[in-house]
Amino acid sequence: MLRGGKLRSGGREGERSEPDRSAGASRPGGGAPRPVPTSSVSDPEVTAKPVRRRFTADYKRSIVEQSEACYDAGAVGALLRREGLYSSHLSPWRRQARQGELAGLTPKKRGRKATLSPLLEENRKLVATNTRLQKRLEDAEFIIEVQKKLAAALGRPIPDRPSEEGNV
Repeated sequence: MLRGGKLRSGGREGERSEPDRSAGASRPGGGAPRPVPTSSVSDPEVTAKPVRRRFTADYKRSIVEQSEACYDAGAVGALLRREGLYSSHLSPWRRQARQGELAGLTPKKRGRKATLSPLLEENRKLVATNTRLQKRLEDAEFIIEVQKKLAAALGRPIPDRPSEEGNV
């Protein structure tokens, strides 16, 4: 294309032409680009299951202590960047440290809770049922006593029956 008397190579009208930015032309010594070390290049494949980072209690404590020692503006942010952490890591760690939860600074076990033995579950259900029925029995005995007193006050007493607790 011809623009203002100058020939532009490849491009549309109205676009600015920029110098070639190939690796050989921009390198002061020219030549081929340096090879990239293979140890620092990460595998481009995405892993099937990402691995969650886990932090030890000692590491969490040290980060909380270091963050508490930061007084300059931006020092905590620099600490987090240096360690590769986020403020969402630091906030719960600080809260747990304030509450004195030493066990809370260890990673929490994720996933389903361990199942209890069927006998233990049945035992818990039976104890709960027994407690509920004992409460209902106490309420029923109270109502019966009130009815007896009311019947005696009206002149029609209800005779006492011997309890059957010994046969249980």
